[in-house]
Amino acid sequence: MKTLLASLAIAALTSAQALAGAGAPVPEKPEGGDPSGRPGAILDAAQCDEAWNNATNDADHLTAEQAAPVVANFDMVDANSDGRVTKDEFDEGCKKGMVQQHASKPGESEGGQTPEAPENK
Repeated sequence: MKTLLASLAIAALTSAQALAGAGAPVPEKPEGGDPSGRPGAILDAAQCDEAWNNATNDADHLTAEQAAPVVANFDMVDANSDGRVTKDEFDEGCKKGMVQQHASKPGESEGGQTPEAPENK
């Protein structure tokens, strides 16, 4: 009896996963870089400085919220895990492709990541 219940539970869980789908598709031409959180293009020093200046508004560090539009993975850029990204950490993130020059959003749109009519696949 226990084996039967366990088998039914496993079958129900795997069926639910199969029906859940993959979620909203990634835009074909995202502006500013890959919105996936993976490393992207490496910025040169001038591009990195521009991204820093746009994100900080003259502050000496970035919080996770401030960094979110341009830092692909905050925890990887925040080398000392203090919850803030300094200019030195930001520069290192640029060298590793963890910083993008502009926030990601679908091309030719007003922003956001989910299309108005997602495709069902």
